[in-house]
Amino acid sequence: MTKMMKRALVGAALAAFGLQAGMAQAAPVTASATAKARILRQITVTNTSDLDFGTVVVGATASTVAVSAAGARTCGASLTCTGTTTSANFDISGSNNAVVTIGGDNSVTLANGTGGTMTAALSRSASTLTLANSAIGGSFQVFGTLSVGASQADGAYTGTFNVNVDYQ
Repeated sequence: MTKMMKRALVGAALAAFGLQAGMAQAAPVTASATAKARILRQITVTNTSDLDFGTVVVGATASTVAVSAAGARTCGASLTCTGTTTSANFDISGSNNAVVTIGGDNSVTLANGTGGTMTAALSRSASTLTLANSAIGGSFQVFGTLSVGASQADGAYTGTFNVNVDYQ
């Protein structure tokens, strides 16, 4: 081998060793992330009053009785309405400042136990609510319009409806 080739081989060997030594000594690159969790208290919903359309004396034609979110009644033509009326009221508790969605049944069938039925269309006073910093974080009402048939059968009519509340 010639002198020049020997020098080239020695130079290449030294260069290769130098690269490997440099690579072996390179510092690793690191990054970090944060782990998170948000804990919310269990939501509770408490019914504090029922939806009550009061006492209705029927007429010869079908009509409606409406109860507002505030509990005020509107009695339709050919009906006579008396007694106390209320909207259904619900209290919500949960995590402070959390936003909740409110849903539930849009109608309820009321029955008198002897075959008579009526249907009420339901509405809610809110579809979302931000819970306040208090024992009762918020409240909402369910109200509606009861369809009373012509010569509706008498009796005490009742029906059950559901509401649901969940964190948004």
